[in-house]
This record gives sequence, structure tokens and C-alpha cells, in this order.
Amino acid sequence: MDGRLSGATVRIIMASVLDLIGNTPLVEVTRIDRGACRLFLKLESANPSGSLKDRPARTMIEAAEADGRLKSGGTIVEATAGNTGLGLALVGGRKGYRTLLVVPDKMAREKVLHAKAMGAEVVTTRSDVGKGHPDYYQDLAETIARRTPGAFFVNQFANPANPQAHETTTGPEILRQMDGDVDAIVVGVGSGGTLTGIGRFMRDASPKTAMILADPEGSVLAPYVETGRMGQAGSWAVEGIGEDFVPPNADLDLLSHAFAIPDAESFACARDLLRAEGVLAGSSSGTLLAAALRYCRAQAAPKRVVSLVCDSGAKYLSKVFNPIFLAQEGWSPSSHACARPTSRTFRSSTRAGTSSAWSTRATCWPPSSPRATIPTRPLRARSSR
Repeated sequence: MDGRLSGATVRIIMASVLDLIGNTPLVEVTRIDRGACRLFLKLESANPSGSLKDRPARTMIEAAEADGRLKSGGTIVEATAGNTGLGLALVGGRKGYRTLLVVPDKMAREKVLHAKAMGAEVVTTRSDVGKGHPDYYQDLAETIARRTPGAFFVNQFANPANPQAHETTTGPEILRQMDGDVDAIVVGVGSGGTLTGIGRFMRDASPKTAMILADPEGSVLAPYVETGRMGQAGSWAVEGIGEDFVPPNADLDLLSHAFAIPDAESFACARDLLRAEGVLAGSSSGTLLAAALRYCRAQAAPKRVVSLVCDSGAKYLSKVFNPIFLAQEGWSPSSHACARPTSRTFRSSTRAGTSSAWSTRATCWPPSSPRATIPTRPLRARSSR
């Protein structure tokens, strides 16, 4: 191939794979019912390690290099459910650092193998314990970092370079790609960096843009946004978003609405996105899509809405796209959560001065497989990044 298309030179040479982080494409959803709205997805899965976490991984490492916390020959230590770890392994490996990741035992095996293939050392710990327990992945990572000479504990949950990455890159990219006209952006919260970074940028550059939270059922975040009260955390199968505490980096006051999405709906929406739009996305992207569709279908007037494909579905072939796993969870692999609307109603939050309560004809739980028939499973692990 000579690199020419219709007489124009299209070959672009990057100095490093790290230069491929960011500037991801935006694609419009056209084959799934969006109500009166237009819905666009930013394909963060196009980043080099396959997720939006490449952005903060690079920013956090380079901030630590700049202020001396990470020196030549040092070790990068982080607690992660995979995507942040993969981003750190990518950036750290390219820069010559040792990377040590502490992961919960619920992490998809594709991500574990990916991290190890990039040279990261992986320590697996329990996923059935909460913050404050010595085996909780964040607590264990901090302990390992203290005991390791020359270690830099990334701590994505409180590291200010995390939201900074999205405030300086993701937010401006979205506004530019949407020609300055964005009515709402739907995000999830894991560490809080995406919400806070994009939300802060939009607050200043596009005040009309509402920030919408997509949260797995079982997480404490959506109920807290709705009621202002901290409830008891449950469990969820979606990886990468949802929490049992409010991360320091998560500025929840930026949110206008919050949706709690059941696992089965998230998984089914991810599968529907592949079938209908040809986009291979992970479970958290299914949660975001489900929430975006609920929001869109509730609008009486047309709006321009953006959400994210947080990572590639190739990381979840053994779960989201595996009929055996779905059957074990009591979910139908043939259900189409995004394809057919039902009459189920949902409430949204009233933070940030929005209307009190409203309902939407959401597309979830098709009549052929009502939610009530899904069997109760043993307590699953809480999610993590």
C-alpha cells in the first residue's frame, strides 16, 4: 500500500504509541431508538490499551515524574480492576518502569492476561471485602507501595492528575467534535476522574451541558445523588464503575441526574450495541448506553447527547458475550434490552437544580424475560477500576 487515498497522503507517523492516546472518534447511534434525541458515543476503546484509562495513566505518571515522586528505576503500584492498570502498564513499560498491579479476584481474565503480557506484575486479592480491610485491593496496594523502595503509589481515586487528564483532553475533544453544541453527557464513576474532569470543563466552557450519572445497581452513588443519604452497598457484575464509597476525585455536585442500571440490562445493552451499531464495548459501556437511552427517551424536545464507550468488549468475551456465563447468572443471551421499549418507569435525581422527578419509557427487561424471573445469585464482588 502506498499510503495514498484519492490522491491525498494519509500516512501519519507517530514518535511513540503514547502519542496515540486521545483524539478518539465520535460515532452517532442510528439503529437503536433514541426518542427525540441524537446520541453520540466517543470511542475511548480506540486508545492504545483499549480504554479511556490511558489518558489519566499517562497524566498521572508524567505528573509524578515532574514532581520527583517517580524516578528512574522506580516501581509503579496501583489498585485496579484492569483498565487503569493496563494504561499504567502501557505508559510505564514504554518509559522503562516496573509496574505492580493489585487486582480483585473478580477481574476478567482477559485483562489479567493483557496486563501480564505487557510486563506488569499482578497480585490478586479478595473481592468480597470492603474498604478498611487489609485485603481490600486499595488498602493492599498502599501497603505494598510503602514496603517497596522507590515505589510510586498512583492512587487514582485521589490523584488530581486523574481528572486533569479529562479536563484538558476528553472534555475539549467532545465539545470540539460536537461543534460546541452538547446538551448532556452520560458518564460512569469509578475513580471519579471522568465525571470531574469533563464536568469541570463543561461547567466553564458549556454551562448548558448536563452531566448524567450511569451507575450499576448495588453501587451507593446513584442513590446518594438522588437522596443525599449514603446507603448500604450491594454487589454488581459490571466492571470499572460503581462504588461502595464516594471517591475523593468524584465531584457529585456536577451531576444533574443519576440512573441505577441492573447488570442484566447493562450486559444486554453492550450486546445490542454490537449487533445494531457494530461497536464492541464492555459492560460499563452497556451501563452508560442504558442510562443514555433512558435519558434520551424521556426528553420531549430534541437534544444532543454524548456518552462514552469506556473500553473494548474484547476484554469481556468470557463474560458479556459468553452465553454460558449469562446462563449462570440467569440472564437470557437473546434478550435485547436496548431494542424494545417497555413501560417501566424510573426516577432521576434532583441535584444541580433540575426538575423534581420524571419517568421514561425505558427499553429494558423485555416482556419475554421480566426482571422478577431472574434468580437471586450469591453475593458478587463489588466493582473496581
